[in-house]
Amino acid sequence: MKSIIFTIFISILVFTGCTPKYEVIEDVSPKAKLKKVTFNDIPGFYEDDLSLAFEVFKKDCKRSYKFDLFKNVCEKAKEYTNASEFFTTNFTPYELVNKDGSNLGTITGYFEPLLNGSLEKSEKYKYPIYKTPDDMIIVDLTDIYPELKKYRLRGKVEGNKLIPYDDRKKINGREDLEAICYVDDRLDLFFLQIQGSGKVRLENGELLNIGYANQNGHKFTGIGKILLKEDVLEGYGATMQGIKAYLKDNPERMDEILNKNKSYIFFSQRKVGASGALGTPLTGYRNLAVDRRYIPLGMPVFINTKNSVTNEPIANLTVAADVGGAIKGQIRADFFYGFGKDAELFAGGMHEKGTLTILVPND
Repeated sequence: MKSIIFTIFISILVFTGCTPKYEVIEDVSPKAKLKKVTFNDIPGFYEDDLSLAFEVFKKDCKRSYKFDLFKNVCEKAKEYTNASEFFTTNFTPYELVNKDGSNLGTITGYFEPLLNGSLEKSEKYKYPIYKTPDDMIIVDLTDIYPELKKYRLRGKVEGNKLIPYDDRKKINGREDLEAICYVDDRLDLFFLQIQGSGKVRLENGELLNIGYANQNGHKFTGIGKILLKEDVLEGYGATMQGIKAYLKDNPERMDEILNKNKSYIFFSQRKVGASGALGTPLTGYRNLAVDRRYIPLGMPVFINTKNSVTNEPIANLTVAADVGGAIKGQIRADFFYGFGKDAELFAGGMHEKGTLTILVPND
């Protein structure tokens, strides 16, 4: 009898008490699984530079205020001078959790790279940074299929049919696309497309700001995972720097490996430096790229992770202001390190576990 009672007790724990508890807030995301916490529960929240975070939030409000979720709180931000009071009064923190109740996800890093280039094509500067092609057609199916409002088809007309747009290999073989400029390093151009924005230094010293304009519609494939699976990065490291070194040591594999990522990014020239999908300039250490199926752009997000190079903890209040082809999943973020050699070093080596806590406006 005692064993039966014990078995029933354990069953109750397994099927009820141990079931992960989470909430879904439709106004935030119908997909995100959230656990309500307090500000005291967030490691490092009160030790962070909340004044800087507040300035970044107000900067990003210039675009996020148009979303119903942030309209009121962006207006309220004008009334506050105390950053801590603003965040703790007007937001409720929710930690993102997995289906099993765990709270860890993958955090990578990105930065604004500097490339060398020219407005004219030459033997030295022969790799084009392309504008959005004139023959690429973007189809919005919202009016016909409202449930597909977040999706766009990208293709081109061939005869009387709309076919998928060219992949990386085909685009690299074309000579009829319009370039903003030309750069001297093929690998730097490839990784510019992964970062999404950057600067090009011309021979006269002038800097061009280059930002994301469009994408060819093909799925992103990380070449790092391919090389890791092949077990060829030993001695190089599974970082951006390691991948570059491997491909420079094995130039005969360059086309093969790069073309496995069929995704291709087109750019436009910008007046300001790195800007994200939200449409505001990015701030190093204070902006994230996220999967907006789970985290809306404009959302304050407290990130807890560490710098993979220095092992120093990162406990920063940031704002989700960008997206990326490789940034897919609920607890998944790309931490923006800014511009410069340190940013390149830290971002290139960044691959950590971390937690994300979003601050949801109270009204």
